Amino acid sequence: MKSAFLEMECPPVPLSAMTAYLDHAATGPMRPGAVEAMLPFLTERYANPSGAHRLARDARRAIDEARDEFAELVGAEPGDVVFTGGGTESDNLAVFGLGVGDGAVVCSSIEHHAVLDPVVMLDGRVVGVNSLGIIDAADLKNVLSEGPVRLVSLMAVNNEVGVIQPLHELAKVVRYTAPDAVLHSDAVQAFCWTDLPTHLSAVDSFSLSAHKFGGPKGVGALIVRSGTPVSARQLGGGQERERRPGTENVGGIVAMVTAGRLAAAQREADIIRLGALRDRLLDGLLASIPDSIETAGSDRSTRAAGIAHLCIPGVESEALLFLLERGDVSASAASSCASGAMQSSHVLEAMHIDPGAAKGSLRLSLGWTTTDLEIDTALAVIPPAVERLRKFGI
Repeated sequence: MKSAFLEMECPPVPLSAMTAYLDHAATGPMRPGAVEAMLPFLTERYANPSGAHRLARDARRAIDEARDEFAELVGAEPGDVVFTGGGTESDNLAVFGLGVGDGAVVCSSIEHHAVLDPVVMLDGRVVGVNSLGIIDAADLKNVLSEGPVRLVSLMAVNNEVGVIQPLHELAKVVRYTAPDAVLHSDAVQAFCWTDLPTHLSAVDSFSLSAHKFGGPKGVGALIVRSGTPVSARQLGGGQERERRPGTENVGGIVAMVTAGRLAAAQREADIIRLGALRDRLLDGLLASIPDSIETAGSDRSTRAAGIAHLCIPGVESEALLFLLERGDVSASAASSCASGAMQSSHVLEAMHIDPGAAKGSLRLSLGWTTTDLEIDTALAVIPPAVERLRKFGI
């Protein structure tokens, strides 16, 4: 809600002057090493990897080498890696293309819309979560027991509140109750916050997106374990072993793998450093904003180190974000998948968060470039913005 007094009293701030970017869960800056790796494929190494000549073979070799390295980074075999155009495509390919045959598709109620919407389109079943955002194992068992299941999709890390799901425990329920089902995981938010080879070892497939860990937008991967059937969702070529036709984004793939290597190398250090910054941010806001609520409970070990989520009764997210922008803080209310549209959060609804409090949801997400100064800025800007909105009843 943007009122006239906000426009008059808060002159616009040029984008270049933004000092606290706290929306890394939406996207972050490319890592310099990834930019450097990508540039040659936009200039002298531009050939189509499907060709037969020397330049084409060079491009094909770059993809093959990238595939080998990426497979090792994520705990898979090279043949398991299907390069795609991003996380949404990877999730769609999983829901529509995995587990072919009879049976229902199942997902949790807090999935990204890239999974949830296809499951709903297929008249699938949805599993509930508890008040902390953790998938309910008992409900999962009940839903799987309703009839044959061909695919189960359970996200690794929630993109709004940062909850890390206990995939190994949930996988045991799936294997016991629906042994013929393919188990997929949306791991788009997981690369920087979990050890992927360990966290995802129990699933048959998982989706990744480069721009969530310092790579370019428009490139991602679906990892499909050997022996798991997948049917292409588009036609027109034999690329990616006929699982994802279309000319590969060579530069994007090379940059994604480079970003992945850099992110994996500093993952442990980032979890410690950014977790401490996240805690300082949350503790400061909870202490200075009366009645604010730390979403998903106080046990932060169950959440990604880079995501801080609050619900602030008495304010509306849109108005709050408007004031924060004027104070040099870039944040979000929830997921950034609706072209900037403000929508109620299905995640908070699934967690049974009070609707009044949910209207004041605020996600502050950190990444590899986040600094102490950015946290200081957020702590200086957010509490008075909330106080102002509450004063005017906005």
